[in-house]
Order: sequence, then structure tokens, then C-alpha cells
Amino acid sequence: MSGVIAMSRQSGGDSPNSLLPCWPGNAYLALMPRNPTPPDRQSGDRFNEGQATFTMTGSQPDLAAGLAAIREVVATLKPQPGVYRMLDARGDVLYVGKARALKNRVTNYTQVDRLPLRIKRMVSQTRSMTIVTTNSEAEALLLEAQLIKRYRPPYNVLLRDDKSFPFILLRAEHDFPRITKHRGARKAKGNYYGPFASAGSVNTTINALQKLFLLRSCTDSFFSRRDRPCLLYQIKRCSAPCVGRIDPAAYAELVGEAKDFLGGKSSAVQTKIEAQMQAAAAALDYERAAMLRDRLRAATFIQGSQAINAEGVGNADVFGIAQANGQFGVQAFFIRGGQNWGHRAFFPSHTDGLDEAEVLTSFLAQFYEEVPPPRTILIDRELPEGDLLAEALAVAAGGKVEISVPQRGDRRRLMAQAERNAVEALERRQAESGSKAKLNRELAEFLELPEPPQRIEVYDNSHIQGTNAVGAMVVAGAEGFIKGQYRKWNIKQPEAAGDDYAMMREVMGRRFARAQDEDPDRDGGQWPDLVLIDGGKGQMSAVKDTLEELGIEDVPLIAIAKGPNHGREGREVFHFADGREKTLPVNSPLLFHLQRLRDEVHRFVIGAHRDKRSRAIIASPLDEIPGIGPARKRALLLHFGTAGKVRAAALEDLQCAPGVSAAVAQTVYDFYHPGG
Repeated sequence: MSGVIAMSRQSGGDSPNSLLPCWPGNAYLALMPRNPTPPDRQSGDRFNEGQATFTMTGSQPDLAAGLAAIREVVATLKPQPGVYRMLDARGDVLYVGKARALKNRVTNYTQVDRLPLRIKRMVSQTRSMTIVTTNSEAEALLLEAQLIKRYRPPYNVLLRDDKSFPFILLRAEHDFPRITKHRGARKAKGNYYGPFASAGSVNTTINALQKLFLLRSCTDSFFSRRDRPCLLYQIKRCSAPCVGRIDPAAYAELVGEAKDFLGGKSSAVQTKIEAQMQAAAAALDYERAAMLRDRLRAATFIQGSQAINAEGVGNADVFGIAQANGQFGVQAFFIRGGQNWGHRAFFPSHTDGLDEAEVLTSFLAQFYEEVPPPRTILIDRELPEGDLLAEALAVAAGGKVEISVPQRGDRRRLMAQAERNAVEALERRQAESGSKAKLNRELAEFLELPEPPQRIEVYDNSHIQGTNAVGAMVVAGAEGFIKGQYRKWNIKQPEAAGDDYAMMREVMGRRFARAQDEDPDRDGGQWPDLVLIDGGKGQMSAVKDTLEELGIEDVPLIAIAKGPNHGREGREVFHFADGREKTLPVNSPLLFHLQRLRDEVHRFVIGAHRDKRSRAIIASPLDEIPGIGPARKRALLLHFGTAGKVRAAALEDLQCAPGVSAAVAQTVYDFYHPGG
């Protein structure tokens, strides 16, 4: 396969170097066809395009074609650090790798006799490569982790859990900073504390911190509108700065104590509060002494709720890895300020043929692609590239990162606990996987499917008398729900709102029309092996007719309808596309499994409907006026009182509103009086 070599600087957009804004001197080298392969070409066709001759081998594995594509790239490479991507005939990424010397590393793929079977299979699918050079191997390691997370290649170790970690944020852009839970990009100004293992651990900690430091958690807009204390003040979880119950200096002192506590100086904070309590008691100020006693109890609760003794460890992440039957489990403990901020088990995928050290190295690089690394990382084994990984993570941490294997003392005991938890988590995972595999086999038999489904899509819709209508889909795989692939649709057709059958037709039409456009060959993993519909015969008929109109007749459809008493007795009826009906015994594990699938989509669609309804409640007619932003809307409402009075106001009255220019007043007036 011949191609054209293009070497150029890249910036912005989707180019690989757009992921490296702070690393100058990166070069982008790609071996790609001069023009994309026409989709109607048949395997084995030869044709000329410009000065290049292409031999089409189709998308089937072809070791000779793969070696030829790699050798063409090798001829252009130099022994410098960088990242390479191996692409198949469709341009999809098969593998992302990094190298200290690109030429040497990529050349290894041409030595077929030394390659394991898994890598030979990858080489046989390779048709082109993309190369990005970097200034160092450490930079290449960071870029590799970014690209793996972005493309999720099938031959890389993948971190399955794609949920972001929650943090506690103590905001800084207000005279009275608020404490809140935060997920996602850390763009807001303030101090971030985390990561926490789960939202539940964050909520518990924030509740205790509110009792301990009486910091506000309300939004700035809510804060600005208060004229009397809210309920949190009454239950002693806020100091009510919104109505002046505490002055800025005293509140700032509480904020400082909170920073010290979260930063690891909890003992000093407790000692200070205890001294203040004793002083208040000595002065016979028993009300203040009682308040300080409650704060001290909150501090004790936070420390006493730690299931792991991490005293003396400081800030560290602890990782233990276990392997059994070809699967890996990684247990992580997050220690901050000597406090355990939670733990979570991870189960990397695509690990065939790799040892524990290789899996842990790849896991850590991907894990810290988003999570800021602490200065200390404790692991249970030496890593071949441990020093390189520490060098790469130091860039993200803004200082030296130590990756070490503890040998004795508290750290060794903590590591032993992580190792034990990793083994137990993997055993539970495999036991659950075995039971789920059995349920999937029983599901296939009960629903008369050719094989156990690997992707199940469940659909439902929600509305109240036709208002705020939404449809939703949840996805379940062989190992449970895949929440990153949940989807919801706002019902667009006015005639569909309030009609359950029409809503289902719209949702299914939009979902599968897009699937046909984006994955017509059904090899992208986004087509379901089973569609489960929350409903009865009517919903089944609507879905069946919609798919037939799209020319789709081979997707298995099942509707699950509640029986008498709305299913409280477990008498669900399963409707098949051909009109047949089946039921399951009320104590059947398979019935419980199907009910759980149905209940999950019901939970998700109800949540989407409530969110939409809440937004509609706080919406204002002024939102429909083009060019009127939040500040001007607020100015108009403050001046006139209601949106109705804004609509009835004369042009002269609109011009008198503070913060409203003559042009804006004219825009508002013209919107409500188009003919005048």
C-alpha cells in the first residue's frame, strides 16, 4: 500500500499536538492515503490516484499488508522520543504506544517471529500509522495516556471506570467563600481537596465540615436574596453570613481553620477548638461552649469514620493489584492529610498476555491523566518504568513525585491492606461476572436469542399531561450498566407529546436513524443485541413499525409490561414482536434481573423529566427575547417586578429602568409589540 508522507506543525482542532499546548517543538508525521478509500471499492481492486498506487486488501486481517504499512513508516523515522498510533483500514485507532526511540520501537513490529499472537493480530489489521514526536520520553508517556483515553483502542490496557472523581471545593471569589462538591474541570477559583472515592463520601464529609466550620454551601444568587437565615442556620450547619450573623473577619477565621483541617492539620484545629470550649465554659458562656462541643464532635466524627488507619502517611495514593484467571483488579486508597478519603476498586480491560507490572504502569498513567497526583504514590511492586512514570507525573504535580514500594511500618501495613482488598474485590467481581454470565445465558434461552446479549438497550419515556416530555435509553453490558452510554431525548414533535406510542416512535426513529448513519456496518459496538421496552403491546407495535420503516428487522425486541396491581406481585408479562407472551415465576432470579433493567431506565427517565420540569419552572418569558442576558433580565425584573409588567410597559418606562439602554429598551418593546 503506497501513501503520501506529510510532515507539518499542528495546532488547535483535533490535531495530536493540540493535546500538548505547553510542549514546543513537537512534530506531526503521518503516513496516510492521499485520498480516503472509496467505500464502493472491492477487495483486491487496484487503481491509480495522482502519483500513488493503492492496493485494496479490504478490512480483513492481512499480515503482509500490515508489515508493508509499518515498514514504510520505519523508513521515515528517527531514534527520537514520541508516540505512535496504529490505524486500521477505516482509520480507527488500534493501538497507542510511546517510545524513547521511535525508529527502534516501531521496527520491532516488523520482526514477526518475535511477536506474540496478540500483537501479530494487531499488525495484520494495521494499514497506516500516525507519529507524534515529543521532547522527552516522559512527555510521550503523558501524551500516550491522553490518546488512550480519547480513542480507547482495542489493543491497549483500558481503565474501564470513566466516571470523574468528586472533589471538595472551597471557592475563593466571594467575601464569604462557600464549600461545595465539585466534579469535572477545575476552572473555578478556590482550593480543591480530593479526590474522594465516591459522591457519598464527599457528601458525608461536607455535612460534617458544615457542622465543624459552619461554612455556607448555598449559591451566590441564593445568598444575595436572603433576608433571614435559612434552615441550615437553624440546625447549626451554617453561620448565616447572608444576614450578618457573623462578620467577615470571624468567617475568614473559620475558612482558615477549614483549610488547615483539610490540609492535614486536623489535630491542631481540634486542639484550638477544645481550648476555646474550655475558655467559654470557664467564662460561664455555656451556649458557646455547647456550640464548640458540637463542632469538636463533628471533627471527631470525620476522623472516626475512617475505616483505614492512615495516620502519619500524609498525602498519598495507595495501589495494590491482584490477578486471577486472566483478570486484574486494582484497589486504590486516597489518603489526604492522614485521613482516608475513600477507596475504589478498578478492573482494567484488554490485559491479555500482560503481567501485573505492565498493567499497573498503564493503569497509573491513565488514572493520573485527569486526577492530580499527590507527592507520594505507594505501590505493591517495582515497575520497570517507575522512574519514567514519576518524572512524567511530576509535570502534572508541579513538583517531585515519589513512587515507592513500602517495606516496613505503617506504610507497609497500609499496603498490605490494599493488596488484601484488591484480591477480595477481584474475587467478588469474578463471582458477580459468573452470576451475570449465567443470567445472560438464561436470558438468551428465555427470550429465544441466538446467543447471550452483550449490549442491551432499555427504553422508556416520561411526561405530565404532555408537558416536558422526554425519552431515555439505558445500556447494560455483560458486566453491568454502562452509564457513560445512557442517552435522553427531548420530544420535538408537538403531536407526540402526551402520546406514549408516538413518543416511543420518535425516540426509536431518531436513535436508529443515527445508528444507520454512523455505523451502517454494525461493527462499531453501538448496535444492540436486545432492545427492551418498558410497555406492553402498544409500545411493542410502535417500535416494531418504526424499525421496519427504517429497514431494520433483525434487532430482537421485547416489551415488559407490569401485570395486575402494577407488577407489585412480580407478574410481569413479556411481549414478543410476533405477538406471543411469556411470564416468569415470581421468585425467578431472571425476573429480578429484568425488573432491575426496567427500573433503571425508569429512574433515569424520571430524573431527566424532573430536571427539565425544574428548568421550565424557573424559566422566564424574558428568556425568549434575543439579546437579553441574565444581567439585563435581572435589571428589568427588579425594576418592574414581574415579566407581565415588563410586557405591558411603555417604551419610555423601559428606558427608565436602571442598566437598560435605549437600544435594549427598543429591542424589548419591539419583541412584545411587533406591529407597533
